[in-house]
Amino acid sequence: MRFARLTVIGLALVMAASGCTSGPSLKEAAAELQRDTQRLETNGVFKNPLKKLRILQRPDKDVPCDKEKFRRVLRATADYERINEPMDSHLGRSQALMENVLVQDFGYKLEHEYSQMDTDEGRFIHGVKKGLGITVTVYVAPEAPTWRLDAMTPCLPR
Repeated sequence: MRFARLTVIGLALVMAASGCTSGPSLKEAAAELQRDTQRLETNGVFKNPLKKLRILQRPDKDVPCDKEKFRRVLRATADYERINEPMDSHLGRSQALMENVLVQDFGYKLEHEYSQMDTDEGRFIHGVKKGLGITVTVYVAPEAPTWRLDAMTPCLPR
């Protein structure tokens, strides 16, 4: 029994020293975030010129975030024109559309905040890609641009 415990401990130490981790690598997470950028640019909702999609920061550069660790960041904005409707309705439609795109087309799992419902000041959408740890936050604003998207990989070693 003692030998088995020592073997397991030794194996764990060897794996840790060799860099084996159960989490994603920066390369894997960055590649997925770059695919998200392509999905955003080719998505039926956002390729419409009326949505005024602007990629403010592409996830093609490592951003230092911790000692010898880096992340990739995607920042974008887009607009959803408000028709003659109450602000609550406009924000609700904008939020629902973005949530559907993030879940169905991008594969994010959303965290719902019910305290934001029916607010006219704006709303936040938070999501994560569990296997890669990529997080997304979208601010749904009452003024243009309607959507302000920030997505990033976790802080990872190169």
